Amino acid sequence: MTGTAFGPSSSATMNILPDSMSSQPWPPLAFWVMHLKDKNDPIMEGVLIETENMLARGRMDLPLNLCFATLRGDDLLLHQLLKRGLDPNEADNNGRTALHIAASKGSENCILLLLDYGADPNCKDSEGNVPLWEAMLAGHDSVAKLLKENRASITSGDIGHYACTAAEQNNLNLLKEIVQYRGDVTRPRHNGYTALHVAVCEGNIEIVKYLMDQGADIDKLDVHGWTPRDLAEQQGHEEIKTMFESEKKRKLNLSCRFRRMPRHGTLGGLRVSRLSVLQHQMRKMDRGANPGRGVGQGVKDDPIVNPSRVVISCLEKGQTNGKLVLLPGNIEKLLEIGAKKFGIFGANVVSKGGAEIDDIEVIRDGDHIVFVSDGRQMLQHQQQTTIPKPQCNGFP
Repeated sequence: MTGTAFGPSSSATMNILPDSMSSQPWPPLAFWVMHLKDKNDPIMEGVLIETENMLARGRMDLPLNLCFATLRGDDLLLHQLLKRGLDPNEADNNGRTALHIAASKGSENCILLLLDYGADPNCKDSEGNVPLWEAMLAGHDSVAKLLKENRASITSGDIGHYACTAAEQNNLNLLKEIVQYRGDVTRPRHNGYTALHVAVCEGNIEIVKYLMDQGADIDKLDVHGWTPRDLAEQQGHEEIKTMFESEKKRKLNLSCRFRRMPRHGTLGGLRVSRLSVLQHQMRKMDRGANPGRGVGQGVKDDPIVNPSRVVISCLEKGQTNGKLVLLPGNIEKLLEIGAKKFGIFGANVVSKGGAEIDDIEVIRDGDHIVFVSDGRQMLQHQQQTTIPKPQCNGFP
């Protein structure tokens, strides 16, 4: 229900007055004065005096409603209106409620009254503003905390608009506060414009860096096809251009690292080989057979959480190039892999330098290990001076 810029129309005020008075052709403030005089309420005496002064100044048609009371910070009047049944969520033509106004003015008593009578802490006005944002924007920290404690959420509103507003004000602390209240400052406005676009236009290097640390996309297009990188180029912000170039190189390096992962399947959002899935299942079975192992060890051995890759080869079987596999949870499983890959049973495992390995814990990511069938083969391996670098489906 909407009304004037101050709140609902005067007909809403009539509802709080006796029927004998609401039928009279007098302005709402005049009705209110008569009602207060009839009640003879000492608590409302100050309200009565102020209302009479307004009538004396000719302000006869000013609507008497929650927004009016809240704008004045008059919690006594607000309480009287709420007790007489006015809707705590009634909004003006811009969708602003009394709670929006109370939050922007930092009126804690008014906020508590409105919440007690059922005001929605996450109501949005026509611009997507919520009361919590009004309090944050005005710097009323205690009010923002009070609203948060009463289920107010910044994510109920237009986060992209809030982030852009903070960037337009060059207010880094406000951006950090949005993040503190679980808002995503990388989200765009309805036109695709982000806080990073704004920060680049403002030339605010500190805010640009902060937004990049939060994951802002330097190549995010707005509705006109402009990216933050384009704006930096167009406006000649050299330091920002350098920051963006470094970010581009970092993303390229990350992309290259992920392209080196096996391409046979996916698990948990990461691309992994079918062998790694099998080994993951084998390790789970192994942990079940050894209940004495601690929880921490189980997580450490999990190939999906912390995969270690090793190169395996078997010189006596003519396998000199090597194969890249994920390291299993124990030495027995490693020997099983050797048996499957090279057909060698009862083998020993040695390092590239010829040292015998009998504990899986000493093997590290990237190690080259060799399967040998007996001591003579181990000696022969120690006499080898070089082993060709493995070639393994995209792995170096």
